[in-house]
Amino acid sequence: MSRSPADELNTNAARAEIFGRIRTLQGRPESFRTTEVAQAHAYMERHERGPGPSAVADVVGLFVERSKSMLCTVAHVPSMAEAPQACARYIAEHQLQGTPAVWPSLANLDWQGAGLNIRVGAPHGDDLIGISGVAYAVAETGTLVFASRPDEPASTHLLPETHIALVKKDQVVHTMEEAFARLRADDRAMPRALNFVSGPSRTADIEQTIVLGAHGPYRVHLVLVG
Repeated sequence: MSRSPADELNTNAARAEIFGRIRTLQGRPESFRTTEVAQAHAYMERHERGPGPSAVADVVGLFVERSKSMLCTVAHVPSMAEAPQACARYIAEHQLQGTPAVWPSLANLDWQGAGLNIRVGAPHGDDLIGISGVAYAVAETGTLVFASRPDEPASTHLLPETHIALVKKDQVVHTMEEAFARLRADDRAMPRALNFVSGPSRTADIEQTIVLGAHGPYRVHLVLVG
């Protein structure tokens, strides 16, 4: 249900009153507000980072280690051109059925040459396999970062039972903070959905027993490229 302009006005007035009471109790006069807002904006522009882990010599190796600890499987290929064959081998090895739904941004790869019949686009509820790339990958936690765009739909790593992600080695960063720094450095607009995914979906809500695939894929395979 949409809100009327009068409702918005009343809400804003109530919010201003609550903040005014807080400022009065803190002994902070309204005259400080302009300066405080400027300081807050300056702080956000500086992108200051808190304490982080020590640097590691092999970020990609750490990413592989952490990913496997999160129950992902990992394959290696030297170039993106060989990624479709790696996907085909994994699908055949596990005797997976269904037509993979592939990111439109990956449609130019030779899927047919790898013997795969694919469908380009976002998966539907009955698609069993989704193949995507990533925006970045965080080595510290074995986490994949997805920044949704029209040609890189978020549903690919959420809906299918099996998710295969193509990860370029130069997309691997050490920490989450570095992923955000890369997002800004690469001049990418902040997406509508920025998802951090670590391994297959899981839950332990029932009797503290781990169940895979509770809210998404129960099988995640990484093809590390480079």
